[in-house]
Amino acid sequence: MSFHLDPRSRLALTVLYAVFIITSRRPMELFIGLGGLWLAILAAGESRQYLRWLRLVAAMAITWFAIALWAFDLAIAATASLRLVALTSAFFLFFRTTAPEDLGNALVQMGLPYSVAFILSTSLQFVPIISRKAQNIVDAQRSRGIPLEPGPAAVRHIPALLAPLLIQAFQLADELAEAMESRGFGRAGRTFMHDYRLRLADWLVLVGAVAVLAASTLIR
Repeated sequence: MSFHLDPRSRLALTVLYAVFIITSRRPMELFIGLGGLWLAILAAGESRQYLRWLRLVAAMAITWFAIALWAFDLAIAATASLRLVALTSAFFLFFRTTAPEDLGNALVQMGLPYSVAFILSTSLQFVPIISRKAQNIVDAQRSRGIPLEPGPAAVRHIPALLAPLLIQAFQLADELAEAMESRGFGRAGRTFMHDYRLRLADWLVLVGAVAVLAASTLIR
Protein backbone atom coordinates (compact mmCIF):
# COMPACT_ATOMS: atom_id res chain seq x y z
CA MET A 1 0.00 0.00 0.00
CA SER A 2 1.32 3.40 -0.87
CA PHE A 3 0.89 5.84 1.96
CA HIS A 4 0.68 8.84 -0.36
CA LEU A 5 -2.72 7.71 -1.57
CA ASP A 6 -5.91 9.68 -1.03
CA PRO A 7 -7.50 8.92 2.38
CA ARG A 8 -10.57 7.54 0.59
CA SER A 9 -8.38 5.12 -1.32
CA ARG A 10 -6.82 3.90 1.91
CA LEU A 11 -10.25 3.41 3.42
CA ALA A 12 -11.46 1.50 0.36
CA LEU A 13 -8.33 -0.69 0.39
CA THR A 14 -8.86 -1.45 4.07
CA VAL A 15 -12.48 -2.44 3.42
CA LEU A 16 -11.49 -4.62 0.45
CA TYR A 17 -8.80 -6.28 2.54
CA ALA A 18 -11.34 -6.91 5.30
CA VAL A 19 -13.69 -8.52 2.76
CA PHE A 20 -10.84 -10.76 1.56
CA ILE A 21 -10.03 -11.83 5.12
CA ILE A 22 -13.66 -12.45 6.09
CA THR A 23 -14.32 -14.55 3.00
CA SER A 24 -11.09 -16.57 3.32
CA ARG A 25 -11.74 -20.10 4.54
CA ARG A 26 -8.24 -21.59 4.64
CA PRO A 27 -5.38 -20.66 7.00
CA MET A 28 -2.94 -20.46 4.06
CA GLU A 29 -4.96 -17.64 2.46
CA LEU A 30 -4.92 -15.78 5.75
CA PHE A 31 -1.17 -16.26 6.09
CA ILE A 32 -0.68 -14.78 2.62
CA GLY A 33 -2.92 -11.84 3.45
CA LEU A 34 -1.14 -11.26 6.76
CA GLY A 35 2.25 -11.47 5.07
CA GLY A 36 1.34 -8.72 2.63
CA LEU A 37 -0.05 -6.59 5.41
CA TRP A 38 3.07 -7.02 7.54
CA LEU A 39 5.19 -5.87 4.61
CA ALA A 40 2.99 -2.76 4.33
CA ILE A 41 3.37 -2.08 8.07
CA LEU A 42 7.14 -2.46 7.75
CA ALA A 43 7.20 -0.10 4.75
CA ALA A 44 5.16 2.46 6.69
CA GLY A 45 7.71 2.47 9.51
CA GLU A 46 5.13 1.34 12.07
CA SER A 47 6.72 -2.00 12.99
CA ARG A 48 7.78 -0.96 16.50
CA GLN A 49 4.35 0.42 17.41
CA TYR A 50 2.73 -2.61 15.79
CA LEU A 51 4.74 -5.07 17.91
CA ARG A 52 3.63 -3.26 21.07
CA TRP A 53 0.03 -3.30 19.94
CA LEU A 54 0.29 -6.92 18.82
CA ARG A 55 0.91 -8.04 22.39
CA LEU A 56 -2.64 -7.06 23.31
CA VAL A 57 -4.16 -8.61 20.21
CA ALA A 58 -2.14 -11.81 20.67
CA ALA A 59 -3.78 -12.39 24.04
CA MET A 60 -7.23 -12.00 22.47
CA ALA A 61 -6.27 -14.26 19.56
CA ILE A 62 -4.99 -17.00 21.87
CA THR A 63 -8.17 -16.85 23.92
CA TRP A 64 -10.29 -16.98 20.77
CA PHE A 65 -8.19 -19.90 19.48
CA ALA A 66 -8.72 -21.87 22.69
CA ILE A 67 -12.50 -21.29 22.63
CA ALA A 68 -12.79 -22.24 18.95
CA LEU A 69 -10.59 -25.31 19.45
CA TRP A 70 -12.78 -26.48 22.31
CA ALA A 71 -15.98 -25.90 20.34
CA PHE A 72 -14.88 -26.94 16.83
CA ASP A 73 -11.54 -28.23 15.49
CA LEU A 74 -7.96 -27.11 14.88
CA ALA A 75 -8.53 -25.73 11.36
CA ILE A 76 -11.48 -23.56 12.40
CA ALA A 77 -9.63 -22.37 15.51
CA ALA A 78 -6.55 -21.38 13.49
CA THR A 79 -8.67 -19.63 10.87
CA ALA A 80 -10.66 -17.69 13.47
CA SER A 81 -7.59 -16.48 15.37
CA LEU A 82 -5.71 -15.53 12.19
CA ARG A 83 -8.77 -13.66 10.91
CA LEU A 84 -8.93 -11.67 14.14
CA VAL A 85 -5.25 -10.70 13.92
CA ALA A 86 -5.53 -9.79 10.23
CA LEU A 87 -8.61 -7.61 10.59
CA THR A 88 -7.35 -5.70 13.60
CA SER A 89 -3.93 -5.28 11.98
CA ALA A 90 -5.50 -3.79 8.84
CA PHE A 91 -7.36 -1.14 10.82
CA PHE A 92 -4.26 -0.51 12.93
CA LEU A 93 -2.34 0.35 9.75
CA PHE A 94 -5.18 2.51 8.43
CA PHE A 95 -5.51 4.62 11.56
CA ARG A 96 -1.74 4.91 12.03
CA THR A 97 -1.22 6.24 8.49
CA THR A 98 -4.37 8.31 8.00
CA ALA A 99 -5.12 11.46 9.98
CA PRO A 100 -8.80 11.75 11.01
CA GLU A 101 -8.90 15.32 9.66
CA ASP A 102 -7.73 14.20 6.23
CA LEU A 103 -10.30 11.42 6.10
CA GLY A 104 -13.13 13.72 7.20
CA ASN A 105 -12.23 16.51 4.77
CA ALA A 106 -11.86 14.07 1.88
CA LEU A 107 -15.29 12.60 2.60
CA VAL A 108 -16.80 16.10 2.72
CA GLN A 109 -15.37 16.92 -0.69
CA MET A 110 -16.89 13.65 -1.92
CA GLY A 111 -20.35 14.85 -0.82
CA LEU A 112 -20.72 13.67 2.77
CA PRO A 113 -22.38 16.30 5.01
CA TYR A 114 -19.78 18.18 6.99
CA SER A 115 -21.54 17.55 10.30
CA VAL A 116 -21.34 13.78 9.76
CA ALA A 117 -17.69 13.93 8.72
CA PHE A 118 -16.90 16.13 11.72
CA ILE A 119 -18.50 13.65 14.12
CA LEU A 120 -16.50 10.84 12.51
CA SER A 121 -13.14 12.60 12.65
CA THR A 122 -13.72 14.01 16.13
CA SER A 123 -14.70 10.63 17.57
CA LEU A 124 -11.53 9.08 16.12
CA GLN A 125 -9.46 11.77 17.86
CA PHE A 126 -11.50 11.68 21.07
CA VAL A 127 -10.73 8.04 21.87
CA PRO A 128 -6.92 8.34 22.21
CA ILE A 129 -7.28 11.60 24.14
CA ILE A 130 -9.58 9.97 26.67
CA SER A 131 -7.27 6.97 26.82
CA ARG A 132 -4.31 9.19 27.72
CA LYS A 133 -6.36 11.05 30.31
CA ALA A 134 -7.46 7.75 31.86
CA GLN A 135 -3.84 6.59 32.09
CA ASN A 136 -2.84 9.87 33.74
CA ILE A 137 -5.63 9.47 36.29
CA VAL A 138 -4.59 5.88 37.01
CA ASP A 139 -0.98 6.98 37.58
CA ALA A 140 -2.09 9.83 39.84
CA GLN A 141 -4.37 7.60 41.91
CA ARG A 142 -1.67 4.96 42.26
CA SER A 143 0.69 7.61 43.60
CA ARG A 144 -1.94 8.27 46.28
CA GLY A 145 -2.02 4.60 47.24
CA ILE A 146 -5.25 3.65 45.44
CA PRO A 147 -4.83 0.24 43.78
CA LEU A 148 -6.14 0.41 40.22
CA GLU A 149 -4.23 -2.53 38.78
CA PRO A 150 -6.43 -4.96 36.80
CA GLY A 151 -8.03 -7.47 39.12
CA PRO A 152 -10.91 -8.03 41.56
CA ALA A 153 -9.38 -5.71 44.17
CA ALA A 154 -9.69 -2.72 41.83
CA VAL A 155 -13.46 -3.02 41.37
CA ARG A 156 -14.38 -1.05 44.47
CA HIS A 157 -11.97 1.72 43.45
CA ILE A 158 -13.48 2.23 39.98
CA PRO A 159 -15.23 5.49 41.08
CA ALA A 160 -11.76 6.92 41.75
CA LEU A 161 -11.09 6.51 38.05
CA LEU A 162 -14.50 7.21 36.51
CA ALA A 163 -15.38 10.37 38.45
CA PRO A 164 -12.36 12.48 37.38
CA LEU A 165 -12.44 10.93 33.90
CA LEU A 166 -16.06 11.97 33.37
CA ILE A 167 -15.32 15.49 34.64
CA GLN A 168 -12.39 15.85 32.25
CA ALA A 169 -14.47 14.45 29.37
CA PHE A 170 -17.20 17.04 29.98
CA GLN A 171 -14.59 19.80 30.20
CA LEU A 172 -13.08 18.65 26.92
CA ALA A 173 -16.49 18.60 25.25
CA ASP A 174 -17.26 22.11 26.56
CA GLU A 175 -13.93 23.45 25.27
CA LEU A 176 -14.60 21.83 21.90
CA ALA A 177 -18.05 23.42 21.70
CA GLU A 178 -16.62 26.88 22.48
CA ALA A 179 -13.91 26.44 19.86
CA MET A 180 -16.47 25.36 17.26
CA GLU A 181 -18.68 28.35 18.00
CA SER A 182 -15.79 30.82 17.84
CA ARG A 183 -14.73 29.44 14.44
CA GLY A 184 -18.17 29.65 12.90
CA PHE A 185 -19.04 25.98 12.80
CA GLY A 186 -21.95 25.27 10.48
CA ARG A 187 -21.58 28.35 8.30
CA ALA A 188 -21.80 27.93 4.54
CA GLY A 189 -18.89 28.42 2.16
CA ARG A 190 -16.37 26.28 4.02
CA THR A 191 -12.94 25.99 2.41
CA PHE A 192 -10.13 23.46 2.90
CA MET A 193 -6.36 23.75 3.01
CA HIS A 194 -5.94 20.69 0.78
CA ASP A 195 -7.79 19.62 -2.32
CA TYR A 196 -8.41 15.88 -2.17
CA ARG A 197 -8.67 14.20 -5.56
CA LEU A 198 -8.33 10.62 -6.67
CA ARG A 199 -5.26 10.48 -8.90
CA LEU A 200 -4.22 7.87 -11.42
CA ALA A 201 -2.25 5.98 -8.77
CA ASP A 202 -5.37 5.79 -6.59
CA TRP A 203 -7.47 4.35 -9.40
CA LEU A 204 -4.78 1.85 -10.41
CA VAL A 205 -4.39 0.58 -6.85
CA LEU A 206 -8.15 0.33 -6.33
CA VAL A 207 -8.73 -1.47 -9.63
CA GLY A 208 -5.86 -3.84 -8.82
CA ALA A 209 -7.25 -4.58 -5.37
CA VAL A 210 -10.74 -5.27 -6.76
CA ALA A 211 -9.21 -7.56 -9.41
CA VAL A 212 -7.25 -9.51 -6.81
CA LEU A 213 -10.35 -9.89 -4.64
CA ALA A 214 -12.46 -11.04 -7.60
CA ALA A 215 -9.78 -13.50 -8.74
CA SER A 216 -9.38 -14.99 -5.27
CA THR A 217 -13.16 -15.37 -5.01
CA LEU A 218 -13.37 -17.16 -8.37
CA ILE A 219 -10.46 -19.48 -7.51
CA ARG A 220 -12.21 -20.59 -4.36
